[in-house]
Amino acid sequence: MKFIWASFLAATVTILAFAPAGANTKVGTATFSGIVNHVSENSIKVTDTKHHQTLSFLLVPKFDQIFSADGKTTYQMKAIKPGQYVKVYYDQKLLGARHADRILLLTQGNMVKQRE
Repeated sequence: MKFIWASFLAATVTILAFAPAGANTKVGTATFSGIVNHVSENSIKVTDTKHHQTLSFLLVPKFDQIFSADGKTTYQMKAIKPGQYVKVYYDQKLLGARHADRILLLTQGNMVKQRE
């Protein structure tokens, strides 16, 4: 019986972890804005310079919920680069890990100047 329950739980977690972000129309209620430090195909790290706080967010495979600040334009994940300002809508439902539901690029071409 324990094996059946463990198998069911593992299958449920796997299904939830790989469900496309657009499958659920409700967006996470928590938000975090800041400058992108790191971005990869499965995570993004953002720093809020005002409060000196850095958070990392998991991204599901084929994450495609990236929009302009006005919500009219969509972008591919490769459009996000370190140094850009973003606003991340996220939740922590699955195993307590923060995962991004939607990312807004706050302005186009808003790269932070690097110190030389």
